[in-house]
Amino acid sequence: MAAVVLAGGKGTRMKSQHHKVLHAVAGKPMLWHVLVALRAAGISVERTVVVVGDGAAEVQAAVEGLFGAGVYRFALQERQLGTGHATLQAQGAVPGDAPTVIVAYGDTPLLRPETIRGLLAQHQAAGAQVTLATGHLDDPRGYGRVIRAHGAPPHGGEVQAIVEERDASANERGLREINSGFCAFSGPWLWSRLPRVRPAPNGEIYLTALPALALAEGTGAATLVLDDVFEAVGINTRVQLAEAEAILRRRITHRLMDGGVTLQDPATCYVDAGVEVGMDSVILANTHVSGSTTVGRDCLLGPNAIIRNSTIDDRSRVTASMLDGAVLATDVSVGPFAHLRPGTRCGRGSSVGTGSELNRSVLGPGSKMQHFGYLGDATVGAGANLGAGMITCNFDGQDKHPTGVGEGAFVGSGTLLVAPVTVGREALTGAGAVVTRDVPDGAKVVGVPARQIGWRGERGAAGGPSAAVEREPGASDAAGAADTVEADA
Repeated sequence: MAAVVLAGGKGTRMKSQHHKVLHAVAGKPMLWHVLVALRAAGISVERTVVVVGDGAAEVQAAVEGLFGAGVYRFALQERQLGTGHATLQAQGAVPGDAPTVIVAYGDTPLLRPETIRGLLAQHQAAGAQVTLATGHLDDPRGYGRVIRAHGAPPHGGEVQAIVEERDASANERGLREINSGFCAFSGPWLWSRLPRVRPAPNGEIYLTALPALALAEGTGAATLVLDDVFEAVGINTRVQLAEAEAILRRRITHRLMDGGVTLQDPATCYVDAGVEVGMDSVILANTHVSGSTTVGRDCLLGPNAIIRNSTIDDRSRVTASMLDGAVLATDVSVGPFAHLRPGTRCGRGSSVGTGSELNRSVLGPGSKMQHFGYLGDATVGAGANLGAGMITCNFDGQDKHPTGVGEGAFVGSGTLLVAPVTVGREALTGAGAVVTRDVPDGAKVVGVPARQIGWRGERGAAGGPSAAVEREPGASDAAGAADTVEADA
């Protein structure tokens, strides 16, 4: 089988500077939904051709950005001369051995794989040259009407023609069965008959002329009557876009719950198409999960979390925080009110608390950053503790510089780590220290700028603070007080 996806129309009713098929529904462009449905129905990407026209470069770039360059074939319709003309442009790119050709539209994001398979099954069972997906509407205004023959079988009820509303008579406009546009053809028949179709009065060539041609040849056209024809009808306005959004989101929430995910309030859990969530995870109200996000099992997301393009492993929690391009290992806790930016990785059992921000940084296993801090271009080893208000000063106005914090280090509250700098393993910085030089493993530094005053863990004879810790000339009183941080910790 092969598929031709028509995605070249201007979509003027959308009133947008962007191509219609690239408008997002449930977080993905309309065209993405159609291509994924075709693939899920068993039509390979190598045998799927996307016809582009208006905004061709934008559409092709978007498809290649989503699926990779060279995955899909493209055909260009330079002039917008109707659906039949657009389909003809794909002939050279469609594999010549395809016995069946599906024609779909890039603006039908509600199209499901099971509907595609149903159309193919009906097409094969009927032995028809053309099979149409149709449906009935109480208000069919704006759609082409299906004209059927009257009388008893074998000829009664056969499709005689598809009449566009502008060309329909008053009686024909009263018909409620519409043509969705989604259809299947015998490949050899399609490519031999389509060039014979005469242009309509407006100069365009329409696929809807083919059922009448099949009838004249004695083969006729078969139909698959859909319970909900809107599934295969194109989106043309912002109102229809919003309606499709609501339908797709309901489908997604039902799929998640059927797969063992708990949604506290499905109406306010916004999970995009393509997101994966593991069994026994819970998503609380007003949580948005989008992009290429993958969530493991037994996770808790929300309330009020925004998660994009992130990976969250089993048993992790994200509360009222934003993740964008972050990776959480198992048993990680984030939030509330934290911000993890692209390139952030949190190791197993680590914790990021209130008001903390991480950017292009690694927080090692078991490390904690519980209160109001910033890590930028930093690598933190396992088991480190980052005190409230500490920040990495990674940007000097021109360049970004790295910071390293070793395993088991204790960075005191309000410490400024002026990059490039490294705090060694098991080292300690006092409250308010401004660290401008590398701190050796196990060292204790305090002051502005920070100076080493001893070694972490040293004690005097009476068990108090280390007798070796003496203030250097000019050291502040705060530096001496900071020496008690370790004992308090």
